[in-house]
Amino acid sequence: MFCVRIAGKLGSGMRRVLVLLLAFVAVGNLRAAGVGILHERRSSASDLEVGGELKGLPAGSARYVRYEDLLRLPQERYTVSDDSNLKGRAEIQGVALETLARLLGGAPGSSAEYLMVVAICSDEYRTNYPREYVAAHHPVLVLRINGEGPEKWPASEYGGPLGPYLISHPVFKPAFKVHSHEDEAQVPFSVTRIEFRREALVFGAIAPRGSVVPEMVEQGYTIARQDCFRCHNMGAEGGTMAGKSWIELGTMAEEDGRRFRQTIRNPTSVKAGAKMPAHADYDDATLDALAAYFRTFAGTGRTR
Repeated sequence: MFCVRIAGKLGSGMRRVLVLLLAFVAVGNLRAAGVGILHERRSSASDLEVGGELKGLPAGSARYVRYEDLLRLPQERYTVSDDSNLKGRAEIQGVALETLARLLGGAPGSSAEYLMVVAICSDEYRTNYPREYVAAHHPVLVLRINGEGPEKWPASEYGGPLGPYLISHPVFKPAFKVHSHEDEAQVPFSVTRIEFRREALVFGAIAPRGSVVPEMVEQGYTIARQDCFRCHNMGAEGGTMAGKSWIELGTMAEEDGRRFRQTIRNPTSVKAGAKMPAHADYDDATLDALAAYFRTFAGTGRTR
């Protein structure tokens, strides 16, 4: 707790440097004490599953980190007021995603390429945290809210639990805008697994098809990469919560553009009970960019 109190008195830049330095010390102390934080078996529902490329393990391995071990890592504490998962002002405490990536990410023989954090929720919603997003927003894996553990957290807006883990930020200010799509806060709840993945590999699955990529297609890719990829998958990459693949979206954009656009703007008008959030604020230019991008996946011969 000493590191939390000291970090709170420093500027944000110096605080992140201090936390990262303390992270290396913490791992050294854990190893010196003979306490491993990566376990082969789950011991509790509160254990965080981790996978992808893990330090000291073959790529694709999966392990579990206990809640109490996460609390032993360098902590960050912030008072937040702009998180949609929390009501009003709340004090959060947790581990920065960049700290987790430095401590746990990196399989033997892997390149020095940045390992992106991927958060996976109990409903297969999946959030990616690329390098530029982490640098701009400094997301945190939340362990405590107002001093309380997950068992005492309020319910989500959908009535289910916020825990066992959620991700938040010290403060969120959009870093980019493409037409009417503005950089969105990536704040998943009910997070059960964290993966450390090669950014180029994950996003390569949905990179625009074609040797020459028009600007409109690139714009659509930027939007879809942040938004659509959370619920829709391309093969093994992306979320599967929606149950509709990237290829299916591409086919819809190609064969029924009106339905494609209406599904984005007002999904319940196309399918009663649709859980997809409406994007009524998306203007025609934004929808044109998305349609142009997804059409590059139509007719690829793949079905998933």
